[in-house]
Formats: sequence, C-alpha cells, structure tokens
Amino acid sequence: QVQLVESGGGLVQAGGSLRLSCVASGSILSTHLMAWYRQIPGQQRELVASISRGGFTHYSNSVKGRFTISRDIDKNTLYLQMNSLNVEDTAVYYCYAETGDPGDFGRGTQVTVSS
Repeated sequence: QVQLVESGGGLVQAGGSLRLSCVASGSILSTHLMAWYRQIPGQQRELVASISRGGFTHYSNSVKGRFTISRDIDKNTLYLQMNSLNVEDTAVYYCYAETGDPGDFGRGTQVTVSS
C-alpha cells in the first residue's frame, strides 16, 4: 500500500490561488494514474483532475481552465495548481493513486475559499 501525504491547503479569498502537493512513498507517478479528488461534507467525493502514466491530463468541467495537475516524477510529487478560486471550490482535497481496485487515497487537505 502506498502512502500519500497532501499539503498546501488553507484559507484564501475568492479569486486567489493555492498550490497543493502530494508526496508518494514510492516511485509510482510514472507507473500509475494519479488524481486529485475533493469532497464537500455531506456530498460524494468527486474527481477534480487526473494524470495518466503517459502524462495525459483530464479535468472536471467545473475546474477546467482554472486548475492544472502536474507531477515531478523524480520527487515522487503530484501537484494541483488552483487559480481563480471561488467559494464553490471549498472542500477537502485528496490525492489518489490508482494502485489497484480500489486505489489509495491520502488523508486530505482542507481548502477554504472566502467571499
């Protein structure tokens, strides 16, 4: 089982930016699909963005054009650059590795956007 540790969350004003990081315990970023999910209390966890083994990216419609997923394979680190944040982006953000069915999630990092 891989360990995933997220960081970079916090409180930001609407229109601001944050950069989330996720450090994996092993060299898996080039061999597994990685993704960011988010969850609002009382709602299901939803996919925000993913990056395939080959580097292809996918975004949910709600963040397309504002968020960018990237990775540093040498540092075993996944990133999520979030720009033009709005209050609807407030959630706990989770890093995910498709290591199996199911895959592995980190413990999450809270992002709060104030109006």
